[in-house]
Amino acid sequence: MPTMTMVEAIRDALSLEMARDPRVILLGQDIGRLGGVFRATEGLQARFGAERVVDMPLAEAAIVGAAVGLAVSGLIPVVEIQFLGFTHQAFHQMVQLARLRYRSRGRFTGQVTVRTAFGGNVRSPELHSDALEAHYTHCPGLKVVTPSNAYDAKGLLLASIRDPDPVLFCEPMRGYRLVKGEVPEGDYTVPIGRARLVREGKDVTLVAWSAAVQTAEVAAERLDQEDGISSEVLDLRTLVPLDIDELVKSVKKTGCCVVVHEASLTGGFGAEVVATLQEEAFYWLHAPIARVTAPDAPYPLAGVEQHYIPDVSRVVAAAREVVQAK
Repeated sequence: MPTMTMVEAIRDALSLEMARDPRVILLGQDIGRLGGVFRATEGLQARFGAERVVDMPLAEAAIVGAAVGLAVSGLIPVVEIQFLGFTHQAFHQMVQLARLRYRSRGRFTGQVTVRTAFGGNVRSPELHSDALEAHYTHCPGLKVVTPSNAYDAKGLLLASIRDPDPVLFCEPMRGYRLVKGEVPEGDYTVPIGRARLVREGKDVTLVAWSAAVQTAEVAAERLDQEDGISSEVLDLRTLVPLDIDELVKSVKKTGCCVVVHEASLTGGFGAEVVATLQEEAFYWLHAPIARVTAPDAPYPLAGVEQHYIPDVSRVVAAAREVVQAK
């Protein structure tokens, strides 16, 4: 099985799906001749032509709006918005896309995938690294997918493109080339709405998604070596739909939970995880659930972000505290 970086796995998925289904069309700023700001679409315009890999103007609302019309006409658009923070320029179009099935009484489904990058520790300025995924989990009708590794990135992207409803596909910037893994050649999908049990444990569950999964994994290893604390690591993979069954199953087993995400604390998706566990697993909890997040402050300038984004030491400290409270 070949080893790929995450960006290579994403490019492979796009290439496979475009070859399989002639209705798939790519839209985005500089995705054609340049191959995208992260080169995720490099070489695809040369292979499939400028009518299927379309360079769009610097206008996110126009890009997503055009995708809505193309989807209604029977095509399957895959949109690239360079950074998740830039999707705010197309927020109205995203919300309308999310409710297209409802508004049309089922006549149209909005089969559109919006790919976008987010996440810090890459020395980028504000609105490039901001983790704003929770904004879109509050848009009924829109699925929100957050892969953490190359295998899932390919399989989840193929599943997203084939999904009849719209998907926001959030790709961790620092995972594009730093995260490598074995990725099967050819076609396969990873089901949307299914969490991944990364590591089994018995004392505490560490819940994370996207790039925070690697942070949780390293923290789990340190907790085991330094404290003898057995940590279960759960990668949500998709926020909407949330795999409530797997989440509750893990926390019922360990009795403790720490939720880790790069977004700021207030209104982050971690709050939804905590609320869900309070409703579904309250009587199995031995300690209050902890959240390890960014502070309630704008994303800082490059060079300071290591103090803003949750790191391994903060996750370890939070896990020790909840376990000691048992």
